[in-house]
Parts: sequence; C-alpha cells; structure tokens
Amino acid sequence: MEQKSMEMARLAIEALEDKKAEDIRVIDISDVSVIADYFLIAGGSNRSQIQALCDNVEEKLGKAGYFCRQKEGYDTANWILMDFGDVIVHIFDKENRLLYDLERIWRDGRQVETESLKQKA
Repeated sequence: MEQKSMEMARLAIEALEDKKAEDIRVIDISDVSVIADYFLIAGGSNRSQIQALCDNVEEKLGKAGYFCRQKEGYDTANWILMDFGDVIVHIFDKENRLLYDLERIWRDGRQVETESLKQKA
C-alpha cells in the first residue's frame, strides 16, 4: 500500500474524529478496484455536523498538500462524497448510510482498523 494513501487516510480519520464523526470505517479497496486505495465511511447526526466533518477533512488534508478533486452533496448534506484520488471519503446521515450500505457493497475490500492506520504514522 502506498504511503501517501495511508497518510491521507490517517489525516482524514483524525479530521473526522476531531468533529465527533460516528462509526468511522475504513475499507482497503486497492485489490478490488482501480478507483482508489481506501474508502472512508463516517456518519454525522445532522446537516451542520456533516458539513463540519466535510470542512474539517478538506482543511486538514489541504494543509498537508492533498486537495479534494471533487465534492458532491455538500448542500443537502445527507451524503457527502469527497474524492481525494487515492482516498474517497463518504459522510452520511443515519438514514442514507443504512440505505446505501457501502460496507456491504464493498465487502470484497478489506476492513482496516482505524487504529492500525494511526499507528503507522
């Protein structure tokens, strides 16, 4: 796994934790897809928190020199997708996270413990 991807994922996890994201999951999809190395999936309890999570991820990664290529869903904030290239961050409200169930869709990927990424820093 490329060090840059791991660093990006670690920074995104820290940014999500800083704003109290719920149930952060990391899926290593590098062996099953070419679109990215990691999917990060997190939840927020309301529109304001979900937008704050997004803002914090974008700010923290931006300061490290990683810029968001594309961002979708910010205005409605029921599912925000942030594409950083090697890392894609999904921030959901509770209802949409259950509805889309990305963890099930990407079950061929490998679940990664957030602590293991933070320890490799």
